[in-house]
Amino acid sequence: MKKKLIQILPKHKLTDKELDEFFDIIIPICEHEEFKIRLDALKFPHHGNISLGEHIVKDALITYALCKKKNKKGKKVNKRLAVITAMFHDLYEKPWQNSEIKKKVFRNAHGFTHPIEASINAIIWYPEYFKNRKEAEIIIDGILHHMFPFPLRSIKNFEELELNNYNKIKKIDDDLLEMIIKSSNKNKLFNVSFKKSIYLEGKLVSKADKIVSMLKDITSFNALLACLTGKNPDLKK
Repeated sequence: MKKKLIQILPKHKLTDKELDEFFDIIIPICEHEEFKIRLDALKFPHHGNISLGEHIVKDALITYALCKKKNKKGKKVNKRLAVITAMFHDLYEKPWQNSEIKKKVFRNAHGFTHPIEASINAIIWYPEYFKNRKEAEIIIDGILHHMFPFPLRSIKNFEELELNNYNKIKKIDDDLLEMIIKSSNKNKLFNVSFKKSIYLEGKLVSKADKIVSMLKDITSFNALLACLTGKNPDLKK
């Protein structure tokens, strides 16, 4: 697994010791069968033909590097929690490019709701990371608001969200569901939340996501257009 991950890492200035620390955090997550599926660009293309797993690993590395800079400046950032949040931020249920999934309500479209799906899947697949209440709150808040300034669908009840993984909600403890609901209603305007993460770890994940998406992943006009339309003719070829 480590050799495969090294091949997809972007250029960086991390030392061997720092890379070892980084891999110690992400490899247990990458070994999960659901994550392995998302490393397959044919099954889970995320931006253009970049696999979702590759995008996530890149995000995690840039997040680690941003944490390193902040800590050098005297900011106290929990690198481990930030990288874990980055590894979980896009664990949505189904591919979105050229998807035939139709939502009845526009605000339930992928862009607005996939962070909620990701938080649900992360809790189900990696429950050991959510046992500590404070850490769980930091991770969940970072996942939900990683798209800022793009709005997040706020939650009144999960049933109305048209989530692709709605069936998993009953398997989650009520206190974690309450964390998701509470975070989704911060700075609520109508039915969406305009709020960046309240934690520095989450803010850095959001920044890393923009860096990777715009400067590394999206390399064609059709890939960029797909972010608006959900359709990418290049993938059909």
